[in-house]
Amino acid sequence: MKELPKPSEGELRILQVLWNRGPSTVRDVFERLGQTTGVGYTTILKLLQIMHEKGLVARDESARSHIYSARLSREEEQERSVENLLQTVFNGSKKQLVLQILADEKVSKKELTEIQSLISELVADSR
Repeated sequence: MKELPKPSEGELRILQVLWNRGPSTVRDVFERLGQTTGVGYTTILKLLQIMHEKGLVARDESARSHIYSARLSREEEQERSVENLLQTVFNGSKKQLVLQILADEKVSKKELTEIQSLISELVADSR
């Protein structure tokens, strides 16, 4: 598969719906997003058409209402986004990325404990 473009903020909102709901019609996506974002049905339709052209979503045209699904899983897109952020903002430094995240005052003690545990596991596995 060719390298997919980075989704825009609006496209990511649509992908979130597709990841949470699974394959969906434009109406399904509109019902999830329209109320909270104020985005109209035709805007969502146009975004899904653009996303299909870009390769971000697949479209099943066998039914009257087309069914859209994400081409990449949430995890695959997270990995791509983090890698892009790591390279473009942190010059490839994982240490700087993690330090920036942990410097955020909104990190809870529970999250810090879980992160510590994960790091301990990674260290143990690398031996």
